[in-house]
Amino acid sequence: MKILFAASECVPFVKTGGLADVVGALPKEIRKNGEDVRVILPLYKAISAQWREKMQHVLYFYVNLGWRHQYVGVQKLEYEGITFYFIDNEQYFGRDYIYGLGGDEGERFAFFCRAVLEALPKIDFIPDVLHCHDWQTGMIPVLFRAQYQHLEMYRSIRTVYTIHNLQYQGIFPIGMVEDLLALGEWAYTSDNLEFFGMCSFMKGGIVFSDEITTVSPTYSHEIQTAYYGERLDGLLRSRVEHLSGILNGIDVDEYNPATDPQIAVHYDADTFEQKAADKRALQEKLGLNVDESAPLIGMVGRLSGQKGLDLVERVLNEIMNTGAQMVVLGMGENRYVDLFSWAQWKYSGRFSANFQMNHALAHQIYAGADLFLMPSMFEPCGLSQMIALRYGTLPVVRETGGLRDTVLAYNEYTGEGNGFTFLNYNAHDMLHVIEQAVAMYRDKRDTFDHIARRAMCGLYGWDQSALKYIELYRKLTGEAAERAVAETTPEAPAAEPTVDASIPEPTAEASATPKKRAPRRKAADGEAAPAKPRAKKATGETAAKPRARKKKVEEPVGE
Repeated sequence: MKILFAASECVPFVKTGGLADVVGALPKEIRKNGEDVRVILPLYKAISAQWREKMQHVLYFYVNLGWRHQYVGVQKLEYEGITFYFIDNEQYFGRDYIYGLGGDEGERFAFFCRAVLEALPKIDFIPDVLHCHDWQTGMIPVLFRAQYQHLEMYRSIRTVYTIHNLQYQGIFPIGMVEDLLALGEWAYTSDNLEFFGMCSFMKGGIVFSDEITTVSPTYSHEIQTAYYGERLDGLLRSRVEHLSGILNGIDVDEYNPATDPQIAVHYDADTFEQKAADKRALQEKLGLNVDESAPLIGMVGRLSGQKGLDLVERVLNEIMNTGAQMVVLGMGENRYVDLFSWAQWKYSGRFSANFQMNHALAHQIYAGADLFLMPSMFEPCGLSQMIALRYGTLPVVRETGGLRDTVLAYNEYTGEGNGFTFLNYNAHDMLHVIEQAVAMYRDKRDTFDHIARRAMCGLYGWDQSALKYIELYRKLTGEAAERAVAETTPEAPAAEPTVDASIPEPTAEASATPKKRAPRRKAADGEAAPAKPRAKKATGETAAKPRARKKKVEEPVGE
């Protein structure tokens, strides 16, 4: 089975969030099961020379984006048994940033989606499954259904679309998208791409993919509710039979305290007492008081409201009054940069704020901290809590998304659990649990260390999740094989796909110059909707949720 991952970032080449970790780790685990899996990415300027020097130029060609005739270079790199393809275009990717600036995010990733589909026959790799990730690749399933599926070499491809974070949807003006992709009037109805007068790349991936996955079982249920659904909950409920949640894993080789080259002293569950040396090294490095009796609370991640930092802001003084130390690592909103800068000044020797992306320091915090705080408002999966568990650093988390699926609250009566949790999004509920954790560290240290040792022995890798993805792929390709047999059976010949005249006929590059778009209108009651490339109209509740916040036009990614 041949699988192609299409994504906007991937470890070790470029990373802004958890998406990169998933795309970097999951293919390796799938390959271990004998599948031919490859990855295709943009060739950003941020990808360092150490990787560029190892790349091989494969070919180049041009694609049409409306009236634009754009260069596409393809570079190839073999790394850890996986073939990586990089889409090269200096205009779109030769910049000092990855996402969120420039005002042309829609055009950049519309280009990437078009380039991926056009590249398949040229790199001589027609996948059985094309697995797309997050809004940056959301238009791949749309373009595939509308302009490529009827072509002979593309007919057997099936699509999977993974939602890593529903909050970032890639929402752009309809006129701009039509100018770029020439989809036609049918595409911008409410049951297709239209999203409150705009066009949503994320919605496109959800509507047009064969299967949809999210990064944890709990999150797959949460996003079907109005609270978490970001105005797409009705659509997601209508596709529930094709929606599943598969928990992310972590790279257990990279995050292994017994071998981690980034930390001061190696340890495992049997030598857990040596973890104290990593705590001491971290305190010394960051200018904290070297005090084994003071529990050290770590935080690593984006400084954003999603991460529950408003809860921390509300009770920060009370947290520090427990006698704990804190270390924060991350970049993000000025509000929290100011907060933690102030805390470092007020609690000198007990609080360390580090506003940077520092891979080595992150590892040192996971190893050196006693507790790891993650009070997220929502968390599709989260990787930090699993990394912390791997290092015997007990998480304090809110019960949402993947946090709920991976962290079980300690039960003093049964002895079960691997961390500390709270349910309500409430600052004092969080504070109460932190106080409990600090008290256990000080007064019941044997119990605390026992929980930490047990946490280190948990299974946090990709092996089981990879098998679930492979099962999903085989389900799709099996269906494809059955359809192929049916098409070649003399008694029941399959009709050729009908392409509506309103859908642009693909050229050799399937990228025709767009026609002038007529004024949009919705079909009246009882009137047939415009012909679409497939009949998968949502039949559930509408996606509308008027109270939700309005989206920005350009949006970054991150987990």
